[in-house]
Amino acid sequence: MTKQSSPYAAAQGAKTVTLSVQSWVGAQSNTAVAAYLLEHELGYRVDTVQVDEVPAWDALSQGRIDAIMEDWGHPEQEKRYVDDKKTVVRGGELGLTGHIGWFVPTYFAEQHPDVTDWKNLDKYADRLGTAESRGKGQLLDGSPSYVTNDKALVKNLGLDFEVVFAGSEAAQITQIKQFTKERKPFLTYWYQPQWLFRQVPMTEVKLPEWKEGCDADPEKVACAYPHTPLQKFLNADFAAKGGKAASFLKKFRWTAEDQNEVALMIAEEKLSPEEAARRWVERNEEVWRAWTR
Repeated sequence: MTKQSSPYAAAQGAKTVTLSVQSWVGAQSNTAVAAYLLEHELGYRVDTVQVDEVPAWDALSQGRIDAIMEDWGHPEQEKRYVDDKKTVVRGGELGLTGHIGWFVPTYFAEQHPDVTDWKNLDKYADRLGTAESRGKGQLLDGSPSYVTNDKALVKNLGLDFEVVFAGSEAAQITQIKQFTKERKPFLTYWYQPQWLFRQVPMTEVKLPEWKEGCDADPEKVACAYPHTPLQKFLNADFAAKGGKAASFLKKFRWTAEDQNEVALMIAEEKLSPEEAARRWVERNEEVWRAWTR
């Protein structure tokens, strides 16, 4: 992280903003649009740093980055840096509600409706297995750095499944598309909002109901993932002294449809994040104009 950190972050008098950008394309979309508007409407230089979710909090606290645009819920870090150290402040909601879950392709769910209840998953373990799942059913995850309770869930629900990490969102999408092309069944960790649902219809598997505190102990969790209003966080000094840039980031708020529009351009049309942002900005002035005032 030291090597990656921007030399411009927290530089005295420099009209520069440093944003954390996570590896999934939805988060890249937020950062791309924020960076484009900061540069072209507000006259800032923007630097981006790709860093995993938990290390990003430490970087934010130290002022090596100025803002995280999309946080999916890190209560330990929030308590440490926001409530206790007060080096990070809440930047408001992004406007999207995130939800992680287990999904099967809709074509398989329509053929076998009972697969959408976790209690019936073992019945299909053989059909959902791969060479990587060591004789068990496969639960396909993305990166180990993402928010995931899946290993604990499989263990605590007593399921005959193996969690297999694709390594990244892009690798996971490639695998899902390949399964879909071959009309094979699969079980995957996935999340909403996400543009892939437009191309690969998936149906959520019902896990035990989420209730407050049911996931407090990561080793004992045996419930579904919550629905989480996604949040922004700012370095406390930047929030106080960052002027129009800090104000802009606090006001930045859009919809899942907005994010998916940009994400689709980046992931499928293979546009650069800056070009995708430019196209979205040109079409949606009525959305972003209020952020820059």
